[in-house]
Amino acid sequence: MLAHSGVGQAQEPRDRVQQAVPSDPALRVKALESLLVEKGMVNPATLDAIIETYETKVGPRNGARVVAHAWVDPAFKKRLLSDGTAAIAELGYGGSQGEHMVVLENSAKVHNLVVCTLCSCYPWPVLGLPPTWYKSAPYRSRAVIDPRGVLREFGLQLPDDVEVRVWDSTADVRYLVLPERPAGTEAMTEDQLAALVTRDSMVGVAKVTVAAGGTA
Repeated sequence: MLAHSGVGQAQEPRDRVQQAVPSDPALRVKALESLLVEKGMVNPATLDAIIETYETKVGPRNGARVVAHAWVDPAFKKRLLSDGTAAIAELGYGGSQGEHMVVLENSAKVHNLVVCTLCSCYPWPVLGLPPTWYKSAPYRSRAVIDPRGVLREFGLQLPDDVEVRVWDSTADVRYLVLPERPAGTEAMTEDQLAALVTRDSMVGVAKVTVAAGGTA
């Protein structure tokens, strides 16, 4: 069964006292980091800056802005589906791991799902760092063999008449799903729409929904 987790929370500062014993992999990472710092091969401030960038500046919020803009601007949506890389760059997003972007539109009859069967190719400029489940062997293999089963494990049950298309992300091409705009959001602003969009909906393992109170 796939392990499903939400968007990661910002990490605690390095000098803050740990309240729980880190996992074994975390301990190994900290030990390696300490060794590299001790040998002068890594600058802790540089590491913090990189983490801060991907947690607050490069991440799912960028992709959410792309999606929301496409929902309210038909001309932009057309450009986005025609040349994802160029259209995404219009909003200021691009660079490493996003040199060639293809945007896939979900509809009432077609649902797109993205996977990287070889490793964990992922569109960093619009989604940040890939979640653990995306890199896991079960997801990478079963998303191709049994996509509907995988989607059910994420809580998404699609009708039988909806075609599921699985796209294999590679080092040359990375994909972003343009989810369906949920009903009842016609009066929402672009910022409000962006707040509804989740990372999982842009990978294709979830849909964008609106709660009864009008929020995500």
